[in-house]
Parts: sequence; C-alpha cells; structure tokens
Amino acid sequence: MKRLCIAVVAAVLCAVSPAGAADQIVIKFSHVTSAETPKGRGAERFRELAEKYTGGKVRVEVYPNSQLYKDKEEMEALQLGAVQMLAPSLAKFGPLGAKEFEVFDLPYILPDKAALRRSLEGAVGTGLMTKLQRYGIYGLAFWDNGFKVMTANKPLRMPDDFRGVKLRIQSSKVLDAQMRALGALPQVLAFSEVYQAMQTGVVDGGENTPSNVYTQKMHEVQKYLTVSNHGYIGYAVITNLRFWEGLPVDIRKQLERAMKEATEYANDIAQKENDEAMAAIRASGKTEIIELTPAETAAWRKALQPVYTQVEGRIGKALIQEMVKEAQGTAN
Repeated sequence: MKRLCIAVVAAVLCAVSPAGAADQIVIKFSHVTSAETPKGRGAERFRELAEKYTGGKVRVEVYPNSQLYKDKEEMEALQLGAVQMLAPSLAKFGPLGAKEFEVFDLPYILPDKAALRRSLEGAVGTGLMTKLQRYGIYGLAFWDNGFKVMTANKPLRMPDDFRGVKLRIQSSKVLDAQMRALGALPQVLAFSEVYQAMQTGVVDGGENTPSNVYTQKMHEVQKYLTVSNHGYIGYAVITNLRFWEGLPVDIRKQLERAMKEATEYANDIAQKENDEAMAAIRASGKTEIIELTPAETAAWRKALQPVYTQVEGRIGKALIQEMVKEAQGTAN
C-alpha cells in the first residue's frame, strides 16, 4: 500500500506539471501482456490516436509486461490514481466485487465471434460496464483476445485426462469450478509468473489464447496444446472515474474517438494474431497440437455443464440466462 500511495503522489504531480508542458495531461496505461499481443498493439494505437486527436494536450505512456505493477496490484493502483488506464481481463473484476463479469468465464457460453459481439455490445456488456462505477472505475471499451486453448505436459483429449493435473487459472470462482468439474487442480497465478511455473513444474499446464501462449513462450515448456476453444479471454479498457470526470469535455470527446478507433483496430487483429501464433507454435515443433473430434468436444461440454448451476448464486441466474439468449441471438 505504501508503494502505491507514493505512486499516487507521483502520478498526480506528473499529470499536473509534466516536464516541458505544464498543461499537458498524462495518462499512464498499464497492462500485463507483451507489446506484441492484440492488447499491447491496441494500447499503442490508442496512444498514437489520443496524442494526435488532442493536438499533444494528452501524453499517453504505455507500460506493458507488468512494468509498473503485477496484475494482482494494478486494479488497486487504478482506484488510487497511480495509473489512469488499464485493460484487465474480464476475470479480474470478480475479486474486485463485480462478480457478474465472471459470466464470460462460463465454458462454451460463447459459441462464436458473432455471439461474442452481441453479448459485449448488447445489454449484458452495457450493464456490466455501468456496474464498475460503484468501484470508482469508468468502462471505456471491450477488447478481444480470443478463444482459449489448453496446454499441458500430458495430452488432454477427454475429461478423464484432467484428473490430478495442476492447471493455472486466473482468480475466478467460475474458472475454479470449471477445472474442478474436469477433475483438475486449479492454481491461481499472476500472468507474469506462469512461464516460470510451467518451466519448474509448479503447474502442469493452463488455459490461454494462442497469442498469449506464443508471446510468453509457454509453448516451449508445454508438450501438448489442445485446440478446445472452450472459453473466452477479453479485456475491459477502464479508467479512474474521478480522473475521467475531471477531464475537460473536449478532451474526453477526443479520447473517446481515439478509443473507438483503437478498439476497432485491436478487435480486428485479435483473430489474425491468434491464427499466426498457432501457426508459429506448430512450426516450432516444440508442442504437439491436439484437435478435438466432435465426440471429444461433446464430452467436454457435458462434463462442464454443471458449472452453470454451481455458480448461479454468485453470478445470478437471470444474468446467465440473458447472456445465453444474447449469445444465441434470441434476446428481446
């Protein structure tokens, strides 16, 4: 806490009087992934556009790879004002108290990208962003990463293959229930710690998108990758509510313009980045790729279906039903 409070003072001083520009607004944009990921590239695009559209009145400083804070600390840093912008994964909001965001962690709830867009841009996505304001957070946009694959040091084809396997997860009650439904042993670890944990055997594997697996070199320390597409990883680009409301209206308008275009860019490249990462993983020859058959996929779905009932009390049965309807395109 002491380190964060010191950082708050530094951030405020920097925003008020950065070197050479007393009236320049500084936005520290922190995130935990590589600059080469869709999120990293989206953050850079926002920086370019924000500085361009505000005519230099705003300077955006992007800090990838947990340069400022570990992913367990960054939300507190935003709430305190030590950073002005983050793009945490949607699973990060459950521990904050906004447990409804964990609806996106439900296995196989989003069958394809069209369903994803309907959910994020419809009533579910809008309602969830509004809920963040009670935590001093203002939601700006949703950014895609992609659908998840499983990696491990043993082949994972059927639910029984998961028994006793230590798998890294983000801090999410839904992801914990998902792994336990498969018989695995969930291990909560910060993103920055995953590679070493896999390398040293602290965990046997985990779930992530191909772009994250490749840029973090997880494929070099994992023998198998199962193309399961069982879940989704996305991000909410957020800012400190007090900071945002304190900005001049014209500056907010230009930042919203920059964010809209950066969001379109980040979402457009997400699938391409994942496809290229998967091709690079295949080409490396270090990880065996497992493609599930329809029967194997059906077995995964059946094993994971009880998770929906198990987490109803946490997420809300009505929200889960609304999400399913929006994903299926049957919402009113």
